[in-house]
Amino acid sequence: MLRTPGQPVDDPTAAPIAGLIGSSPAMVEVYATTRRVAASNASVLLLGETGTGKELIARAIHELSPRGTGPFVRVNCGALSESLLESELFGHVRGAFTGAVANRAGRFEAAHTGTIFLDEINSTTPKLQVKLLRVLQEREFERVGDTETISVDTRVIAASNRDLLDEVAKENFREDLYYRLNVVPIVLPPLRARRDDIPLLVTHFLDHYNQENDRYVVHIQKDALEAMVKYHWPGNVRELQNVVERCVVMAQGDELTADLLPPTIRGGRPTVSVPGRGGDLDSLARDLVEQGMTTAGPDDDNLFDRIVSRVERELIAQMLAACNGVQLKAAARLGINRNTLRKKLLEHGLEEGDAA
Repeated sequence: MLRTPGQPVDDPTAAPIAGLIGSSPAMVEVYATTRRVAASNASVLLLGETGTGKELIARAIHELSPRGTGPFVRVNCGALSESLLESELFGHVRGAFTGAVANRAGRFEAAHTGTIFLDEINSTTPKLQVKLLRVLQEREFERVGDTETISVDTRVIAASNRDLLDEVAKENFREDLYYRLNVVPIVLPPLRARRDDIPLLVTHFLDHYNQENDRYVVHIQKDALEAMVKYHWPGNVRELQNVVERCVVMAQGDELTADLLPPTIRGGRPTVSVPGRGGDLDSLARDLVEQGMTTAGPDDDNLFDRIVSRVERELIAQMLAACNGVQLKAAARLGINRNTLRKKLLEHGLEEGDAA
């Protein structure tokens, strides 16, 4: 077992946590902090890129805590509008708004005596941030449309894939709420910062998807493993998981070979088919030239953003088509969550397709 500098060899808090894979120094530090904070009632702020396992850590904190027998309630704050999220978190009374035909308890009430996990906390609005601050400080709130105060005993764990201090500096996030949430921060390292864990993760996912698909892919070609270790994994563990699943499904024998990996991981260039054209990035570039998008004039300060946006749009369109419009599958292959994909669809004016 690797250890962090200055950490005693026999430190029991550094022991691995069920469901979490990795023995790199960065993960040992995460295990230790998770075990230590679990015994308390302190608020925890989980920071890290998308796909690094923030929800797994939140669940581990809950399950290792005295609240482990109570409810664990997850809320994706980035998936709902302000009004819907407020009702989801705090509940509402009958007649509070159109469609409120009965009283409804919110997620904070559902998490009483347990833990509430607020994912993508950075996406909340100033109005909601005020109400969240009150819950953290006073452990009470009112349902939407009601004046009766409700008290709750709920531990709050929040997560963000953005630097909240930057959001505070931009006045997008309340400074007082940040410090109330940031009692104990845990930073989840990106996969590229713990490459030594990649072989362990690949083996773990091979076992899982072999069982799920009744396959027997038990060997890993040296070139394939080397390519996966060298790859930068922008989608982190979630992207690696998806790649291993693809390899298990597509393998014709009992070995995970390099030819099963996507071109980007093998060192090639990604292909982005433009609907109606069937081309790759080269044809897309020619298309942009034809439209004059690669010739910057004196007032064209957003040329780079426009080109990136165009490429992103075409990539999403291609992936949706390849997945027959199923957003969940397309999001998984892109290494993003479905809520992020929906936002991108709206941004680019694409049809949402099947929401399954």
